[in-house]
Amino acid sequence: HVQLVESGGGSVQAGGSLRLSCAASISRWCMGWFRQAPGKEREGVASIDFYGDAITYADSVRGRFTISIDNTKAIAYLQMSSLKPEDTAMYSCAAVSVAPRCDLDTHFNEWGQGTQVTVS
Repeated sequence: HVQLVESGGGSVQAGGSLRLSCAASISRWCMGWFRQAPGKEREGVASIDFYGDAITYADSVRGRFTISIDNTKAIAYLQMSSLKPEDTAMYSCAAVSVAPRCDLDTHFNEWGQGTQVTVS
């Protein structure tokens, strides 16, 4: 059973930064970060393949968020800068070990528990 463990959420003022981490218990993956605010649909934020070659961002975060990986540790990071109140949401990482392509439309079959990000 694959485990994904997120960390790094918290509360920050608008304009601030946070870095989320997702530790995965699988050796090869396509990984994505998603978020869901109360009353809203889940939104794909960013995705990255195991080698860091395929990176995708949602338009709402492009230029402010950066996804990266440390594949020696099987950890994916989401560096969030210039945070806005509308970035407030529960952020979850998701992964799939095998996929024909790696982007925000990939069918992710493993999900973490999520970490709350609040921007005021």
